[in-house]
Amino acid sequence: MTSLTKEQSLEIKEARDATKETRRRVSEGLEDILYQAIPVLDHGFIRVIDYMGDDAAVVQAARVSYGRGTKKVSEDRGLIHYLLRHWHTTPFEMAEIKFHVKLPIFVARQWIRHRMANVNEYSARYSILDREFYIPAPEHLAAQSVENRQGRGEVVGTEEADQVLRILSDDAHRNYNHYLDLLNHDEAGQPIRDDHQGLARELARMNLSLNFYTQWYWKTDLHNLMNFLRLRADPHAQYEIGAYAEAILAVTQKWVPLTFEAFREHRLEAATFSGEAVKALRRMLTGEKVEQTDTAMSKREWDEFQAVLAGK
Repeated sequence: MTSLTKEQSLEIKEARDATKETRRRVSEGLEDILYQAIPVLDHGFIRVIDYMGDDAAVVQAARVSYGRGTKKVSEDRGLIHYLLRHWHTTPFEMAEIKFHVKLPIFVARQWIRHRMANVNEYSARYSILDREFYIPAPEHLAAQSVENRQGRGEVVGTEEADQVLRILSDDAHRNYNHYLDLLNHDEAGQPIRDDHQGLARELARMNLSLNFYTQWYWKTDLHNLMNFLRLRADPHAQYEIGAYAEAILAVTQKWVPLTFEAFREHRLEAATFSGEAVKALRRMLTGEKVEQTDTAMSKREWDEFQAVLAGK
C-alpha cells in the first residue's frame, strides 16, 4: 500500500497517459512501469522518474560503436558477461536511472552512505511532514545478535513484540503531536493559536524520530546501482533497506535484462575467496582433509568459507 494523495495519484496517471515520440532507444520493460509507484514497507515506495540508456548503451560504450550496432543479442550477452566477470566497469556508467523514493529516515541515513549518486531530499525546513512513520511487522522484530554487533538475532516473542510496537506507535504519534504544537498548526494546517507565530520549521522537526518518512530523488549510473544492490540485496543486509533493494532489483531486471542476468551470475550469486581460502580449497580438491588450524584463516573467515562451500 502506497501513501499517495489523490492529487499525486492523478499526477502520476497523467504522466503515464502522456506519450511522446523519440529518436532515443528506450527500454520497453521500463517504459511499462515509468512513473508508477511500487510499494515498499508500510508507507514507502519507489518510482522510476527517468532513465538514459539500456543494455545497448553498455555494449555501445564497450565497443565505441556507432548507433545501435550490428552484433547479435547472443554476442551482446557474451560481452556484458565478460565485462562483469573481469570487473570492467566503465561501460556500465553510460546508463543512468533516476528514482523517486519514499523511505524512513533511518533507512535514508544508511542509503546515503552510497555516495556515488545525485540526491535531492524533501526539506522539512520548507514543508511540513505528514503523520507517516514506519512500524515494523512483528516478524521483523528481533533481538540484538550476540555474534554480530550490527545485526539481528532471534525474533522476539509475541508479548514483547506487542509492547515494542505499542511503544513505537505511541512515541511517534506523541512526537508528531508535539511537532504540530511547536509549529502552531493542526492536522489541516490551520493555526492553533492566533496570537502565536509558531516555531521555525527547521527547529520544530528536531523532535521527530528516525522512523518518520522522508522522500528524495536519487539518480545514479548502472555501475554504482549494481554496487548498491550487491550490498543491500544481500541476505545479511538490514531488512528495511533490503526491501527497497529487492524492489529496485526487479526494476533493474526490466530495464537492463542482459546486464541483470550477468550481475546475478557474477555478483549476487558469486563468491569471493581470499588467497588463503583458495589454497585451502585446492588442497580439499585433492582429497586432503583441511581444518581451520591447518590454515592462516581466522575462525570467522573459516566459518564464512565453510558457509559458502555448504551453500548457506
